[in-house]
Amino acid sequence: VRLVESGGKFAQVGGSLTLSCAASGDTLDDYAIAWFRQAPGKEREGVSCLSTSGKEYADSVKGRFTIAVNDAWNTMFLQMNGLKPEDTAGYYCAAVREGEYNDCLEAEYMDYWGKGTLVTVSS
Repeated sequence: VRLVESGGKFAQVGGSLTLSCAASGDTLDDYAIAWFRQAPGKEREGVSCLSTSGKEYADSVKGRFTIAVNDAWNTMFLQMNGLKPEDTAGYYCAAVREGEYNDCLEAEYMDYWGKGTLVTVSS
C-alpha cells in the first residue's frame, strides 16, 4: 500500500489542523494505521493509531488529537486541536497488516510509510 500525507502547514498556538493520508494500492481495512511525528533532533514518536483493538493516543496528545478513517477505508485523518509549539514536527502516516505487530505506536512495527507533511505551530 502506498501512503501520501497532506494538510501540514503553519498554525497558531491553540489552533486546529486536519492531516490526511491517502492510501493507494490497497484499502486500509486489513491494517493497523497510525500517525507518527518527528521533531528536529528528536526520535520519531507514535502519536495515534487505529486498529481492531481500538484507538490509542500518546499521552501528549490525548484529548486534543483524534484519529479517523473514511468509510471507504482509503483515507485516514488526524484532527489536531489545541495546537502547541511542541506539536511542531514532520507528521507521517504508517500502516502494518493486522496481526503483524505488537504495539501500533512503535515505529519499528510499521511496514508502510508516507513521506511526511510538516506542521509548524507558532504564536
